[in-house]
Amino acid sequence: MARLKPWEVSDELWAVIEPLLPKVERRTRYPGRKRLDDRRVLQGVLFVLHTGISWGHLPQELGFGSGMTCWRRLAQWHEAGVWQRLHEVLLARLRAADALDFSRAAVDSSHVRALKGAPRRDEAQLTGAERAASTI
Repeated sequence: MARLKPWEVSDELWAVIEPLLPKVERRTRYPGRKRLDDRRVLQGVLFVLHTGISWGHLPQELGFGSGMTCWRRLAQWHEAGVWQRLHEVLLARLRAADALDFSRAAVDSSHVRALKGAPRRDEAQLTGAERAASTI
């Protein structure tokens, strides 16, 4: 079997992702340009994220659509909650297969909100040698 490139989506993974994507009906009146295939656009998003190129430099020859199309679709999918649901589905599959190992897990406040203590206001940093006179 040929090895997939990091941005290529396997049929198995696509079967999980596709039902999570919002369905967009094409307008009957003034339909405009035909919408690009979601799988190709997703591969374009993954290509940009994997290679680190800017959205505007996504090569048209790859067939993923323009970088702006990929970026816009990524934002739409984020707004629709696709990534959160995909995360939950994949975690549920891993749990069902007993494939999660939490012995090496780390949790910090960037992932889980720290509830202990009261919120503090940060004091504004001084930019001059001394405090300015009041303008009131």
